[in-house]
Amino acid sequence: MQVVCLDLEGVLVPEIWIAFSQRTGIKEFSRTTRDEPDYDKLMRYRLALLRQHGLKLADIHAVIGGMQPMDGARAFLDELRSRFQVIILSDTFYEFADPLMQQLGRPTLFCHKLVIDAEGFVADYRLRQPDQKRHAVNALKSLNFQVIAAGDSYNDTGMLGAADAGFFIHPPESIVAQFPQYPVNHSYAELKASIDGAAARLLGR
Repeated sequence: MQVVCLDLEGVLVPEIWIAFSQRTGIKEFSRTTRDEPDYDKLMRYRLALLRQHGLKLADIHAVIGGMQPMDGARAFLDELRSRFQVIILSDTFYEFADPLMQQLGRPTLFCHKLVIDAEGFVADYRLRQPDQKRHAVNALKSLNFQVIAAGDSYNDTGMLGAADAGFFIHPPESIVAQFPQYPVNHSYAELKASIDGAAARLLGR
């Protein structure tokens, strides 16, 4: 009984806020969890920027609507789902993710919600729960699942540490240096091999 948990942005799809930064020309939006480990601080920074520049949820949707999963992501995910139960654990928001989830074949997604005001501005955000990725992995383990996890950023290290086996894919070197305990993968083929190897080892316990 094994479950694979994957991060979304930077793993299966491009970083939404980086794409938004590129589209708007506002470089400050390119700051992500790769740069800022304090998620609340990062989101408060983003919300203030949106308000400062008069940008609404519709403006973000316009960017997301033109985005696609990373090359090979759908095939990788489809192959993985043919052999494992797969859950996407992300610190994105349901209001952002739906167009990308459609393109990925609607895998199970656990993430957060936005608070939108009457004018269409993003007024606030609501975490499903703090440190939800780690809590989700621990909950799955409490149900006697073996968990294999992969991510790319600071906010993934909790779930990687809680999992029975945890891996990085496409991480920045600064994060690799801080968390050398997690093997690094540079392609979906490498990550598939790492997951398969971990699954075999865990079954042999």
